[in-house]
Amino acid sequence: MGDSSLLLPGARKRTISTANLQNVVDEVGRFSRRTYSTSEARRSESGLSIVDTELGEDNERDNTISNTETIIHLLKGNIGIGVLTMPIAISNAGLVGGVLGMVFVALITIHCMHTLVNAAQKLVAKRDVDFLDYADTAEAAFLEAGGGWASKSQLIRRVVNIFLCMSQIGSNAVYILFVAQNLMPIAETHFSLGWNYRLYIAVLIIPVILICSIKNLKYLSPCSILANILEFVGLGIIFYYIFATPIPSPSSVPWFTSPKTFPIFFGTAIFAFEGISVVLPIENQMSKPKDMLGWHGVLNTSMVTIAALYIGMGFFGYLKYGAETAASITLNLP
Repeated sequence: MGDSSLLLPGARKRTISTANLQNVVDEVGRFSRRTYSTSEARRSESGLSIVDTELGEDNERDNTISNTETIIHLLKGNIGIGVLTMPIAISNAGLVGGVLGMVFVALITIHCMHTLVNAAQKLVAKRDVDFLDYADTAEAAFLEAGGGWASKSQLIRRVVNIFLCMSQIGSNAVYILFVAQNLMPIAETHFSLGWNYRLYIAVLIIPVILICSIKNLKYLSPCSILANILEFVGLGIIFYYIFATPIPSPSSVPWFTSPKTFPIFFGTAIFAFEGISVVLPIENQMSKPKDMLGWHGVLNTSMVTIAALYIGMGFFGYLKYGAETAASITLNLP
């Protein structure tokens, strides 16, 4: 790589040494290459231009993931413990009302994901950067709007990061608690450790930190594949018990319930469709980002599969267990 220069209007050209610049690039390259934030684009608009920013041979993106790997990550990022709560969710809306409600939530979720990815790709092309994260996309959108909106770009950036942080802390706390409470009876039955579930949570922190230390999705693909295999095996066992005996008639359960319980249904359904936070990070590491969108794109393929799984689990789970449906369908299993 040659020396990179920063040019200021009316100022002398300053040269940054190749060694120093390479050190910075190597640090950033641990997660992704050629990443420029909105603040760089904003400085460029103010008169500071960046030239000679080639960061690799032939400007190729490094450590990219294929469309198949993208689908695997999207499935893993969206299918969580929410799928186990689908029967109880539909019980709060009725058999037909729940299915219609799930279709509505799925359409809204997929539409929002498309809007997010579409906006990010347009802003990437317009601002001539490699990609933008959530906060960058929100800030760039407000800057492009101009006027009074531009002055609020920094505020919206902070708000987006705060809500993303809250969302991830909440969902991951639920996941770790779920795993700990399901791991505890198995360990106590075979080893009689006498541990409180909080100790199991503490033990789980170690593998969680190790996995979170892997920042590149290319190297996380084997973990996602293994997780998806185990997940679908577990769901297959649940469906086996659902269909092991004859399913009751649809008339055995109410088709619609009182509107008073609909908010509980929507809250549970929205919690299940929580994967929008993983869409941009995954799209940013795709070898062909344009394949994310479109009727037959990666996003639609993944989300339609997930929605069908959720609706199937909720419909047949509630139809099977009716009024005895538990908060998690695993509690209904023999």
